[in-house]
Amino acid sequence: MSLPAFLPADLLPLRPKLLTCRAIPFAAPELRDALGCRAAHTSLGLVTADQDDSMYAALDHATKFARVDVVYAKSLYAGAAHASGPLSGEILGVLAAEDPDEILEGLAALRAYLAEFACFYTLPGGSQPAFFPHVIAETGEYLSAAAGIARGEPLAYLIAPPTESMVGIDAALKAADVRLCRFFGPPTETNYGGAYLTGTLYAVQAAAAAFAEAISDVARRPLEAARRAPSERS
Repeated sequence: MSLPAFLPADLLPLRPKLLTCRAIPFAAPELRDALGCRAAHTSLGLVTADQDDSMYAALDHATKFARVDVVYAKSLYAGAAHASGPLSGEILGVLAAEDPDEILEGLAALRAYLAEFACFYTLPGGSQPAFFPHVIAETGEYLSAAAGIARGEPLAYLIAPPTESMVGIDAALKAADVRLCRFFGPPTETNYGGAYLTGTLYAVQAAAAAFAEAISDVARRPLEAARRAPSERS
């Protein structure tokens, strides 16, 4: 997995780990109904991983390469470090399709995207924040609906710990001609925050780069505003 050219060169990738990947051909109708499947859906693909946002992006990618729908995708509370079991990770995602073969195609596309394109990053040195300055050049069915944009539009998918995410989003919005589509105020289920931004591909790349640079600045100077002299106002 190579570092995207628009991101700062010193970032270190934190690659996601796929923990489960199972197909259920011709799943029980009651289960399909409980998951919100359409009547035409017959089969399911279930996945877990140790990075929720990387998986959301990979689920979206699957919708571009197979006739599948994302019918269920939820982050698990407190993150992968506090998972309920060794295969739980921090997200469960479910694909549904009319044809069991389409599930296998969708899962193949998802696995390839996780392996090559979607991951969190961190900074050199110990105890640095993990964050997700991800750009999707053309959204699929799932994330375009989640962001309220047309399928195929670019998306900056920006996620970080609480303060880092707020400072980063501010920097991203100021750096390029982008629009905030959706805001994730902390705490999310994994105690992060973030946003979806859209614009031209160049603009969302510039926004993601500014997001990453701002997080680096927070990591270097977390108490920058606390170093000012006390106010002399009475």
